[in-house]
Amino acid sequence: MRCAICRHGETRPGAVTVPLERHGLTIVFREVPALVCENCGDAFHDEGVTASLLKQAEQAAAAGVEIAVRRFAVAA
Repeated sequence: MRCAICRHGETRPGAVTVPLERHGLTIVFREVPALVCENCGDAFHDEGVTASLLKQAEQAAAAGVEIAVRRFAVAA
């Protein structure tokens, strides 16, 4: 797939680090599957990965977490 941001590179399967911040919560997910542009490095996540990231972040917020670094879990 051609990168929608730079329009020059092709995206390839890879893994990235995704930091999320909201209302005093900072959580960093490592090893998140993505399509990564070989030119600009921008990452694209499919709908399932995005939904899982948001669900895990909401669970962390509900548990009172303020700062966390986690390895991404697909089946969360």
